[in-house]
Amino acid sequence: MNVESNAGEDLMPDKRRKSIDPAALEMLARAKELGIQTAFDRTETTKPCPIGREGNCCKQCFMGPCRFVGKTNEGICGASRETIQARNFVRMVASGTASHSDHARSLAFVMLAAARGEAKDFKIKDEAKLHRLASTMGIPQDGKTKEQIAEQIALTVLNDFGRQEGEISFIKRAPKKRQELWRRLGIAPRGIDREVVEAFHRTHMGNDQDPEHLLTHALTVSLADGWGGSMSSTDMSDILFGTPTPVSVRANLGVLKEDEVNIIVHGHEPQGAQMILEASQDPEVLAYARSKGAKGINLAGICCTANEVLVRQGIPLAGNFLHQELAILTGAVDAMIVDVQCIMEALVPISKRFHTKIITTSPKAKIEGAMHLPINEHEALSIAKLIVKTAIDNFPNRGETHIPDYTSIQVAGFSHEYIGYMQGGLYRESFRPLNDAIMQGRIRGGAGVVGCNNPWVTQDESFVKIILELIKNDVLVVTTGCGGHACGKYGMLTPETMQYAGPGLREVCEAIGIPPVLHMGSCVDNSRILTVLTQMATEGGLGEDISDLPAVGIAPEWMSEKALAIGAYFAASGVYTIFGVDSPVSGSPAVAKMISEGWEQMVGGKLEFEPDVDKIIQKSLEHIDKKRAALKLEEYRPGRYAKSQSYLPGDVFSDEAYKKGLYSSKNAS
Repeated sequence: MNVESNAGEDLMPDKRRKSIDPAALEMLARAKELGIQTAFDRTETTKPCPIGREGNCCKQCFMGPCRFVGKTNEGICGASRETIQARNFVRMVASGTASHSDHARSLAFVMLAAARGEAKDFKIKDEAKLHRLASTMGIPQDGKTKEQIAEQIALTVLNDFGRQEGEISFIKRAPKKRQELWRRLGIAPRGIDREVVEAFHRTHMGNDQDPEHLLTHALTVSLADGWGGSMSSTDMSDILFGTPTPVSVRANLGVLKEDEVNIIVHGHEPQGAQMILEASQDPEVLAYARSKGAKGINLAGICCTANEVLVRQGIPLAGNFLHQELAILTGAVDAMIVDVQCIMEALVPISKRFHTKIITTSPKAKIEGAMHLPINEHEALSIAKLIVKTAIDNFPNRGETHIPDYTSIQVAGFSHEYIGYMQGGLYRESFRPLNDAIMQGRIRGGAGVVGCNNPWVTQDESFVKIILELIKNDVLVVTTGCGGHACGKYGMLTPETMQYAGPGLREVCEAIGIPPVLHMGSCVDNSRILTVLTQMATEGGLGEDISDLPAVGIAPEWMSEKALAIGAYFAASGVYTIFGVDSPVSGSPAVAKMISEGWEQMVGGKLEFEPDVDKIIQKSLEHIDKKRAALKLEEYRPGRYAKSQSYLPGDVFSDEAYKKGLYSSKNAS
């Protein structure tokens, strides 16, 4: 198939391709043939409100909504354009923080129930990490069982939600210099729920009306996510389900199977998906599947629930956010199991055109027309078996199927523990080799390229272009979330990707045996990146704080409030963070300046919005070089270690790239 296919291209307002993914293009052509609209098509039929998109709308009371257009620079209450822009931004960050942190709360209750013997289906899988975490949190361990220690960890995390004074527990994991800065500025979060509630209180009509003061609280509430909810959820997931180590699996819609029951897990929480996995491997359940004519049960994932079971259990990926409708269009999905976040309501209407059952499993999220079977920690496996059997019963109802013949191999599961281990082994775990490689100029710097898909830009194109250009320039890349899916679909998470890397980076990757792009997990696992940055800062040679490091964060295709929370907590941690697509504060240059130049002066990190991919690359490399110069490191010279291997711009989007192996058939060896 021609990767340059024009499938569905005519529906885009500017005639750009909807995706660079050949599987996606094939399914979009199938959707057009069947007369089914997807999110790609609705970007044409449903135009975003230009006033709201720029942040120029205030609907915090019913005197409005007030639209700041033309010469209108005050709302009915007199609120300025800058004030309402800041309010809107803070509310989005608070919502994103609430989402990630509620994820952590759910896991804390699972861990608490498991520790007390009330959740027989959940066990402690990583006892070593349990002890490390307890030590970090200052929890006494002498004479205690692992269950008692787990109980204290869970209770401490839950206490961090309702804490009214002091600081959340995980703040102490940041570099000391960073902790001191947060305390001096008064932005260290007290309690997760307290900061989220205060964000909504401050932004209620008639309250906080100083844009800079409002935006400073955005930093506080985001830190409650990055160094609170997200970090604790990552650690508790590791303890309950195992700390990730590298696994090799396939990615893209071609992982679906004609002769097996196909179940897709989709959303963001790992506990339900883990039980679905265990239920699908039960001998009795497998025998039941064979009795219905299926050869077995095939579990695959979409979005971050997929990443959770990918990095721990090696479950293949069916695709990222914009693949959820396309998976149903194959006609081969017997059940799509969804929990929370990033789940389109459009799934149910599309499923009615096929045989697919949509099953919601979280008590927090129901979808009209879907089957609701909430999984709770007390009877998780029995409910999971019921869900899997429901999918099996649906297998004989399949009609015509259309599975794209595209998958790629990927290697994922690089936890921060494993990154330390691979540099020094079990007894000499260290970040010294990475720091030395940066100091010597073999590696120019680091970049986290993460985040969502957004149908207003060509799916995955920004990820591929930015990452290939960065690794070509000897920048080591880490990725999470749907960005990880994007890399996996194009074979960019394998050691073979070293052919596109600069000579210095390639030398280091070959010595350690890793790809130049490391998949670190789900979107809450951006906290793993914070831990890596902290370990680099404390290792020595690259300054004393995260803000000293030659590193940058990029979210090329962001779309969710969670992404803004992530961007804000990386900025608060000292990282230059760049978002693509467009800016939600473009209606106020003053607010845009506050979260870029203003935050940089305050905390050493900043958040900028840059829709031009080439400028994102340029700004990233310039920032990395600026930080190298500030550290008095030798100026980066691309030809110092060997001649760089260049690639033709766009060659990854061609049939030739497919033949070279960036894409591969599901039947390939």
